[in-house]
Amino acid sequence: MQENVVILDIDYVTFEEKPVIRLFSKKGDENIILIDDTFEPYLYVVSDDVEECISEIEDNIDVVCVEKVIKKDFQIESEFIKVTFKHPQELAKNRDALRDLESVIQIREFDIPFYRRYLMDRDVIPMTEVTAVGEELETFMDLDSTKQDIKIIKLTERLERKKEYPQNFRILSFDLEVRNPHGMPDSAEDEIIMIGVASNFGVNQVISTKTNSEDRDDFVNQVSTEKEMIEEFVKIIKDNNVDIIVGYNSDNFDFPYLKDRAKILDVDLDIGMDESDVKFIRRGYSNAASFKGLIHVDLYLVMRRYMTLDRYTLERVYYELFGEEKIDVPGDRIWEFWDNEGEELDTLFDYSLDDVVSTLKIAEQTLPLNLELTRIIGQPLFDVSRMATGQQAEWFLVKQAYFDGEVVPNKQGSNFADRASAEDNEGGYVREPEKGLHENLVQFDFRSLYPSIIISKNISPDVMTLGKVEDEDDYNISPEHGIKFKKSPQGFIPSVIDKILQERFRIKRQMKASDDPQERIALDVQQQAIKRLANTMYGIYGFPRFRWYSFECAKAITSWGRQYIKSSIKKAEEYGFYAIYADTDGFYAKYKKE
Repeated sequence: MQENVVILDIDYVTFEEKPVIRLFSKKGDENIILIDDTFEPYLYVVSDDVEECISEIEDNIDVVCVEKVIKKDFQIESEFIKVTFKHPQELAKNRDALRDLESVIQIREFDIPFYRRYLMDRDVIPMTEVTAVGEELETFMDLDSTKQDIKIIKLTERLERKKEYPQNFRILSFDLEVRNPHGMPDSAEDEIIMIGVASNFGVNQVISTKTNSEDRDDFVNQVSTEKEMIEEFVKIIKDNNVDIIVGYNSDNFDFPYLKDRAKILDVDLDIGMDESDVKFIRRGYSNAASFKGLIHVDLYLVMRRYMTLDRYTLERVYYELFGEEKIDVPGDRIWEFWDNEGEELDTLFDYSLDDVVSTLKIAEQTLPLNLELTRIIGQPLFDVSRMATGQQAEWFLVKQAYFDGEVVPNKQGSNFADRASAEDNEGGYVREPEKGLHENLVQFDFRSLYPSIIISKNISPDVMTLGKVEDEDDYNISPEHGIKFKKSPQGFIPSVIDKILQERFRIKRQMKASDDPQERIALDVQQQAIKRLANTMYGIYGFPRFRWYSFECAKAITSWGRQYIKSSIKKAEEYGFYAIYADTDGFYAKYKKE
């Protein structure tokens, strides 16, 4: 059978000792889970005696296949040994054993998660449409097509990507209000008193065990008990086949609290596509609430990367984005508003609904950019929304390396010396602003300064040379430090940035030529996503845990940046303009009368 579906989520399970990829997908309102048992984990081995090393691996390690392959290592074609394992756990278990073999110099790409490897190797992009061809199954392990109202397809051919069109996803925001008379809520004692939900498909309500004024009846959904409140929340998600559920600080508060209360009250939070419950998985420094096939995005984490603020409360972020004050109730008085009833209870209902409506508006403003980053990077939205910008850029480069036939470098670690060196970089040129009120200013700004320097000066570890060279004309030499970069061939990272900037300029030309307002909005989101990735590349050169970390590259970029901005200021002075303020990639100047 053949189906066109949109890929939402991915994981893998073990069946008959083999890893099986599961792709949680949708076709309209129909839930479809694709099964693929044809993919196997692998890594690369570096050795100066390939034949001897292959024999040693075969004699000592339990593997599926060992083969010699030609791949690029910093653009130089080299012999690698590709070692394929039966299961990701076997790969993890045998990494150290491989390292200890006498003929092994290094192992590479051993730390790429299995599901991420699948997405890259099979060129599957989450949140986009694919054509799936396979055999329909009634059941597979704990999946049951009838019981769970899903379609199960075991793939017989590789997925084929369809031409990308903007997808319309069903988004639900939610928020809990808790009666907390003792200060910080305690899930063992303090009940949930309201669950607010708002959506882009018409469901906007506050579920509660109380109601009050008649004019609140249009959005208050009164139930008898806290247990029924949670059950009603679960029912809304299931009945409306939600694709993306969003909260604000929901990883740290709402979902952990909801899980605790549901367990106490014996309620199943079985809202995953396979009817699974919430699971908390490690992402960064905290745990993230995850559901199979239902994408959870915590907007608090997104907003900390989306904008720079003094505080990241929902009220502060909403005001910054929309210029409007939202309803606010002090957290330590929520229980009083609940107990006092009357006008204060009405205010609490309004506050609860306003929270989720505000969260939904923030989601509608910011999710398009995150969806576009998901498509560009090629990793799940759940992961991308929790990645730092440097991690997003790195996974984008890992994906590009695969298509360029490059074996990616290992992470170099982050010891004290690395951190000290990174902090020692002088950074961009800054001239403090002249005090006073200034009029008739002109602004000078470099377009994509650091990405442009990386491309024009070919700044990349694979073409960098330290020390003396025979002919300096063949090199771009950085000011101040004299770090040298070959003019050809083009380095790996400059080549990637060059491609994506050219794509951005193409999109901007298309956006300018379009007469369709919706198309212009979609194209603008695409070019913004590309701009964010390109502008991140400089910063991660100086991050010790970046796979392509190079303190020399970071120093060279900023030294050229300082040179360009200073020379531009000097040139402006020749025409009678003098700078009153400068920062990294631009300056403000005023005309000085003779």
